[in-house]
Amino acid sequence: MTDISKALDGLTTQRLQGMRRGVEKESLRALPGGGVALTPHPDSLGSALTHPHITTDFSESQVELITSAHKGVQACVDELHTIQNVTTRALGDEMLWASSMPCGLPADDAIPLGYYGTSNVGRSKSVYRMGLGYRYGRRMQTISGIHYNWSLPDVSSEAYFGLIRNFRRQAFLLLYLFGASPAVCSTFVAGRQHQLQSLNAHTMYLPHATSLRMGRLGYQSEAQASLAVSYNSLEGYGNSLQDALTRPYPPYEAIGVRGPDGDYRQLATSLLQIENEFYGTIRPKRVIHPGERPLHALRARGVEYVEVRLMDLDPFEVVGISAQTMRFLDVFLLHCLLDDSPPDTPQEIAALGDNQQRVAERGREPGLLLQRGAVQVSLTDWGGEILSALRPVALRLDAVHQCADYSAALDAAVHALRHPGTLPSARVLAAVQTTFNGSFVGFVRSQSAQIKQAMLAAPLTPAVQAHFEQLALQSWDAQRQIEAADGLPFDQYLQTYLSPERLVP
Repeated sequence: MTDISKALDGLTTQRLQGMRRGVEKESLRALPGGGVALTPHPDSLGSALTHPHITTDFSESQVELITSAHKGVQACVDELHTIQNVTTRALGDEMLWASSMPCGLPADDAIPLGYYGTSNVGRSKSVYRMGLGYRYGRRMQTISGIHYNWSLPDVSSEAYFGLIRNFRRQAFLLLYLFGASPAVCSTFVAGRQHQLQSLNAHTMYLPHATSLRMGRLGYQSEAQASLAVSYNSLEGYGNSLQDALTRPYPPYEAIGVRGPDGDYRQLATSLLQIENEFYGTIRPKRVIHPGERPLHALRARGVEYVEVRLMDLDPFEVVGISAQTMRFLDVFLLHCLLDDSPPDTPQEIAALGDNQQRVAERGREPGLLLQRGAVQVSLTDWGGEILSALRPVALRLDAVHQCADYSAALDAAVHALRHPGTLPSARVLAAVQTTFNGSFVGFVRSQSAQIKQAMLAAPLTPAVQAHFEQLALQSWDAQRQIEAADGLPFDQYLQTYLSPERLVP
């Protein structure tokens, strides 16, 4: 075992102060009645293709808010608050849906795909989303979440992959502590097989669920279940991903790249169209150059940061995540980086997948057991061990930042582990059942409306308003320039971009 205190002593105060984090927050735009808004992304928010802070995810109806990378947690929360405030003011009578699980949805093909203009890169983004719809259904893609991007200075790719392996082993604890999607509107599962129970005529749930978003109903796919991607090295990870990006997959070949009408249905018939399609709880990342493939960037220049992808939107928080939760993530990720990280194995990868399902669907079930190596251990015992091991990390970060906030975040997690009724997932269910007569949509609609009012009550300075108006105008100019500069027919552009040679340095 690593001596964590000794490992911490090897980190200078300057390096720890250089820890950076940023947030990407997805939210559906919803109508006052709780249905999804099918209107286009508001023009006043700028171009979804080029705006640095406000874009769309899968659907035109799904806003994505992106902060810069920050050295301070509160600065990150504050920027997210500002971006959300600007966005809220552009929505008219619409509001940002406060839950990861979607509001009332129409028929699958009525959910609009993100539109990014007429350039080759813009069109390829829309075709990629069309492919996701054919492969997994559009409803699944309307699930929203928080992505937490995290880095520490002078960390090697090898060390980041050690962090990722440890994170995957212990990620069940984050699902338990911060999962906030135990119920869903019945429109989400209409026509699908599921194991959910009825709470009322329009709400489905599981009594001990923490995060249906991260369970079998969420970002899962049988096709990707065949991908036993190893995180033992950048080389092995890259090879696994390249195989999935280039290997034809018969069910996707049956869909075809184009339909009988000649319109594109997907970018490719391989197991993954592009790198972003690979669903994981955490990803190694690197900022890419224009037109560069993400896998090429990773292989050429190494891992720059990690992207944590399993955080639900917390409907009790105005921006979907609290500063306290971010501080816990900082402690957790730093511990994952410093602790011993043995290689993963196919057997362990399978067990981790099973643990994720158990905690997502049954996490608050008393006495729940998880697979840990060759033995089964209780979630609460294992979780307690992890939290105890985090204490030296929290104390060191407190000392570096001259505060007690990191220890307070850890104390809150210890309390939540011991009192499952205080967990976000339990609080959501309690509110749905006691205050909203079993209505998931009723609860989230109320939370979303309250958050909208809180945003509108928080004034924007003229300088901030002017800044975002300028960003919007600049983004439209940038989109027009990209469209004017295109020199290749779309077919040729795609062939070049998707060629396997572009995946290797």
